[in-house]
Amino acid sequence: MGEAVMFPISHKYHESNNFTAKDINRTHDSWFEEVIDDDLKWSFALNSVLHRGISKYQEIVLLDTKHFGKALVIDGKMQSAESDEFIYHECLIHPSLLSHPCPKTVFIMGGGEGSTAREALKHKSIEKVTMCDIDEEVVAFCREHLTANKEAFRNNLLELVINDAKIELLERKEKFDIIVGDLADPVEGGPCYQLYTKSFYQQILKPKLNQGGIFVTQVLSHFLWLLS
Repeated sequence: MGEAVMFPISHKYHESNNFTAKDINRTHDSWFEEVIDDDLKWSFALNSVLHRGISKYQEIVLLDTKHFGKALVIDGKMQSAESDEFIYHECLIHPSLLSHPCPKTVFIMGGGEGSTAREALKHKSIEKVTMCDIDEEVVAFCREHLTANKEAFRNNLLELVINDAKIELLERKEKFDIIVGDLADPVEGGPCYQLYTKSFYQQILKPKLNQGGIFVTQVLSHFLWLLS
């Protein structure tokens, strides 16, 4: 086996609110580091911090990584990287849409970066994709900086709604063929926590599915939960 690689001292962005583009550009050995569990973390070598913003709900950062291209980080947690985000988003969307005989309407809870909508809009039977995200600034940030999703945001079949997905589903009279949960992790007290509860699924979400409709959501890493 090869020798273990010792990482240079990193800027621990997840522990510091003072991590800026100036810090990154000062040295060639800057890293983004995220703690996954007590005994597990990952690190990504960086070229620079491309953009940073703070919304009402969360902190948003766009990183330029050396091996994975642009990476979106929200509240210190990496959401996706342009070189491999398609793996997650294709798996989230296509199995459910291909399992449905003729999916015409899709409701996306979250999905502010636009990648989930992008994949849903590839299906020719689709007549309308509703993307509902609570954070307008995240959506605006991603529309401006994530070039891979610019066409999806401009698509006439996309209805963009800024609202709490729970409230939006409660108030809407229409039903959907597919409902997708593309949400941040269910951190207690966070904006998405209530969208992972059994009561929400049974009382609010299920009645909004058409006959034969399908619900799909991300559920963190099953492997990591087995280890914990």
